[in-house]
Amino acid sequence: YVFLLDPWWNPAVEAQAIDRSHRIGQTQPVFAYRMIARGTVEEKLLELQQAKRDLADAILDGGGQSLRDLTADDLRTLLS
Repeated sequence: YVFLLDPWWNPAVEAQAIDRSHRIGQTQPVFAYRMIARGTVEEKLLELQQAKRDLADAILDGGGQSLRDLTADDLRTLLS
């Protein structure tokens, strides 16, 4: 089991924590849980993570948004 109690700014850090539980030799299913209370800063942080993830996916997958279409705010969001 993986319990994420405190979200990070960078969603890749949480993904790495979950991926570590899938290490070589792991034979049991892995369950990851995020404990987020409604109406909190952590909930806003989760929304920010999703926005960063969506932006990165759009850039990497070429989801209709080319690098020329990126605004300065898009780059700041992606790199912050």
